[in-house]
Amino acid sequence: MARWCARAGWPVHPLAPAQKTPPANCADCKEHHAPATCPCRAAGRWCHGFHAATTAPGLIDAWWSAQPRFGVGVSCGPADLVILDVDSHAAQVPERARLLPGIPIGPQVDLAGLATGFDTLALLAALRGEQDPAADETTLRVRTPSGGLHIWYRNPHPATRYRSSTGSSPRTALAWQVDVRSDNGYIVAPGVRTTAGDYVPVSAVRQPAPLPAWLAAELKRTGHVPEAVSPSRTSPGIPAAPIRRSRPATRAAERLLEPLLAEVAACRTVSEGASFTEKLNRAAYTAGGLVEGGHLSGAEARSLLAETARTARPHQERRNLMVIESALSAGAQRPLHPRGSS
Repeated sequence: MARWCARAGWPVHPLAPAQKTPPANCADCKEHHAPATCPCRAAGRWCHGFHAATTAPGLIDAWWSAQPRFGVGVSCGPADLVILDVDSHAAQVPERARLLPGIPIGPQVDLAGLATGFDTLALLAALRGEQDPAADETTLRVRTPSGGLHIWYRNPHPATRYRSSTGSSPRTALAWQVDVRSDNGYIVAPGVRTTAGDYVPVSAVRQPAPLPAWLAAELKRTGHVPEAVSPSRTSPGIPAAPIRRSRPATRAAERLLEPLLAEVAACRTVSEGASFTEKLNRAAYTAGGLVEGGHLSGAEARSLLAETARTARPHQERRNLMVIESALSAGAQRPLHPRGSS
């Protein structure tokens, strides 16, 4: 499966045997550092999950020969994939305003029976007069062990990038219980078997179709396309406002964030009663302020927080991401400028 994905041009990385999360980092990587500067990648190790993904046949053979029980993850961004992860979890249905962010749903719309991401995605498609992506027989669709569905699409315009998101995010979401996997995200490859069950293709289609134009428009509307300021939009003779650019963390930001990440990582030795969620929330809130203050890139903040949370609570990744996104959003309302950052 790893070789098949790589031949399709999709960079792959190992997943822990029978799990949907990456295997543990090596001992040197248990203390956190930016994946981009980690020497393990150059040395051919699989540390840092999707950051290590590759299409190199020799590396793939070495990894899966060393551990044949590894599952296969696909790094979505480098593969130019946009995947809708439709959940069918039993959960409290939120208020109408949160079902389809940015789209008012009036009381005349009967929501009786709405319970999962299948329903919200179908509702979005119906409101737009389009086919429900869950029924799109032209593209690869994979049934998940929990009864959800991965709907694979190819980004036909790679110059346009798409953010990953969770369907419960208060800031960037396509629909309730519909996650988006693209840049800075990964997906379990079809055919992988976990303790929860198998990831099974729905039909004979094994390739992703181009992302439908209407879905691309919805992703842009809901904030999944990073904004850019075009020089043509500025008035002649009036200097453009400075653009905050993604850059490595400043040393002052690292000093502020490192002890908070260490508190989260330390929870791995305590299964209960460690206040893990509170500590992760505090770290992510602080990171959100640093990002908004221009001292840390959003991508690096999410990567550091997700990796740290995964080492401490590897079997609740979805919940970890929900906490991270919510706290980052809240922290961004109060930009931070740590001492020594000037």
